[in-house]
Amino acid sequence: MTYESILFSIDAGIARITLNRPDKLNSFNAAMHQELRDAISRTAADPAARVLLLTGAGRGFCAGQDLADRSVSADAVPVDLGHTVETLWAPLVLSLRRLRKPVVVAVNGVAAGAGANIALAGDIVIATRSANFIQSFCKLGLIPDTGGTWALPRLVGTARAIGLAMLGDKLSATQAADWGLIWKAVDDDQFPAEVEALVAGLAVAPTRGLARTKELIYENGAAPLEVALQREANTMRELGYTHDYKEGVAAFLAKRPALFTGK
Repeated sequence: MTYESILFSIDAGIARITLNRPDKLNSFNAAMHQELRDAISRTAADPAARVLLLTGAGRGFCAGQDLADRSVSADAVPVDLGHTVETLWAPLVLSLRRLRKPVVVAVNGVAAGAGANIALAGDIVIATRSANFIQSFCKLGLIPDTGGTWALPRLVGTARAIGLAMLGDKLSATQAADWGLIWKAVDDDQFPAEVEALVAGLAVAPTRGLARTKELIYENGAAPLEVALQREANTMRELGYTHDYKEGVAAFLAKRPALFTGK
């Protein structure tokens, strides 16, 4: 596939996807949806990719849906927005959550509407202090889709989730980090270096173990303790036979850095 709305590369274990419609604050149109899902599929299939970095070009991360796109424009009445969610946004969220590799989302500016919730679909979300998160759906008479009604209460609790969803106020990256919505807010001038250090470390980490970690954390969030403990036992049994576990123990005993292969 030829990419016109995103930039994509894989190098040194890092798959990089940059939403690339900066004049539209990287808002989504149909082409961007197709290209992004293709790039995620390529990342999933390529063993050379050990971590995925998703970010935006220009001064914003993503302003959500491009409302000028005829597929969702209110001028194109009637509009089945449910179909759009089912066929575009939901598969995108699931592809990020189910990727068996760490997903780092670097929020370099405004993340609004579906753009905010796409960011929250990542495993580790890091943002510039100048960035903000906006659940802007209420301004259009809509609900927080793209997993928003699922992620928000789990991350910040019901009271804050309802406030964010019903008021549509800007939430600064610093406040988002304080509330536990994201991993970290970083000074703008330190942001590129911090992001690069983060993904470089994950690119040489034990990828299979990290993949199973994210899976269990997401699966066990609503599971009974007994189920969670059994899943942990089953997974530890699996990982105990991996090359990375053997290498990790050998490196620990030899007091040397581990050379993980992700296998």
